[in-house]
Amino acid sequence: MRAKKQAIIGLLFTILLATIFTLLQGMEYVEAPFNINDSVFGSCFYMATGFHGFHVFIGTCCLIVSLLRIVYNHFTSTHHFGFESAAWYWHFVDVVWLFLFITVYW
Repeated sequence: MRAKKQAIIGLLFTILLATIFTLLQGMEYVEAPFNINDSVFGSCFYMATGFHGFHVFIGTCCLIVSLLRIVYNHFTSTHHFGFESAAWYWHFVDVVWLFLFITVYW
């Protein structure tokens, strides 16, 4: 029971942070002083961050589904592939963000 509670708390926190990230990305798009047509940087910026944002959205949806499945006891300690695959996907998106942050914002 303790592992289930920890998983629920961790997923709620991750989903909250993912939602905040998505909202901040939307605010950045609205307030950016350039657009996709201005330069090569604008095109690359919106393509790379938009593609990543789409994957964040998909990952967030997968995490929400995993959260619901944990709440409804669809997973056991030996059968939890859906949750594990969502976590792996989410970590892939994390690593991509590290690369994007370094290349775009530094």
